Amino acid sequence: MNATPDYLEYQPKPAVENTKHSTEQILADNSSIGQENAGSIKQLINNVETVIRGKHNEIKLVVTVLLAGGHILIEDNPGTGKTVMAKTLAQSIAGDGNNNSLLFRRIQFTPDLLPMDLIGSHVFDDNSKDFLFRKGPLFCNVLLADEINRASPKVQSALLESMAEHQITVSNTTYPLEKLFFIAATQNPIEMEGTYPLPAAQLDRFFMKINFGYTDADAEMDIYRNYQQIDKNVKIIHQVMNMETIFALQKSAEEVFVHEEILRAIYNIVNDTRQHPDITLGASARSGITFIRCLRAYALVVGRSFVIEDDVKSLAHAVLHHRLIFRNREARKMALDEIVNKEISRLSQLNLYA
Repeated sequence: MNATPDYLEYQPKPAVENTKHSTEQILADNSSIGQENAGSIKQLINNVETVIRGKHNEIKLVVTVLLAGGHILIEDNPGTGKTVMAKTLAQSIAGDGNNNSLLFRRIQFTPDLLPMDLIGSHVFDDNSKDFLFRKGPLFCNVLLADEINRASPKVQSALLESMAEHQITVSNTTYPLEKLFFIAATQNPIEMEGTYPLPAAQLDRFFMKINFGYTDADAEMDIYRNYQQIDKNVKIIHQVMNMETIFALQKSAEEVFVHEEILRAIYNIVNDTRQHPDITLGASARSGITFIRCLRAYALVVGRSFVIEDDVKSLAHAVLHHRLIFRNREARKMALDEIVNKEISRLSQLNLYA
């Protein structure tokens, strides 16, 4: 009997002649991608870190989702900096709402919130003697959806069309959203009172779900010593990136090189989640595409023009875990790591860029 479970089996494809040469050529052609954009990205991250201390990796993930053209969900206990993080990033790229600045909106989700409070509603105009559509806060560039799981499922579902298709349909009319539309949503753990778990269809629209967690001892002591200055920084945070720069960075992210074997690894990971005995709902093809987009953006954020196997390990949990349904709590802790570690082990033996 074969000791390797079926869902972990993989037969590598025969090596393609001249693959190494073509890879080297592509890397040489793309060598300037990471260098050209490193300054803008570093400036954005540093700006956020004037307020958010001890969360460098988490900030990089949020910026990664922005450059990948997606939306991010931040979950953790109250007081860990979720809302301040999202607001600081939004202000760093949206400014104060004046001319030539991105439009930033914040929605505090509550149990009595209605869908029309998000998308807008028709109001009667005395001059035209007709009903006119008044746009809601979803018509913006950067949206902070605070405590999204405190609103009812009806309100949560109102976000689906905007997140998936960048448009909103009211009655028989479809209204396009802004070309740049980024949602940074926060939520408290679903075990807390007064919360509604997000449906699987909506969770799948978030490119990543990350947990902030508590800072380490040094970072927390730094916060205690300098909380007055941090509070001032929150109020005076300045814009360091405009819309044109974001579009340019998003375009550069799409040009980041992804090796064929890393694409194969993404397929294997996604496919294995569908066959693993401890996972009842595996990842979709859309999950794989999202994974690749995030890998490209992440490589750009860290200053590279190509994706490496460590990037796959760094992003797998944030991109895939919230899209899966597990049989039990133990499976939630172990199953995805088991699949990812197996693929990382395979990739590490190939020496892709040797």
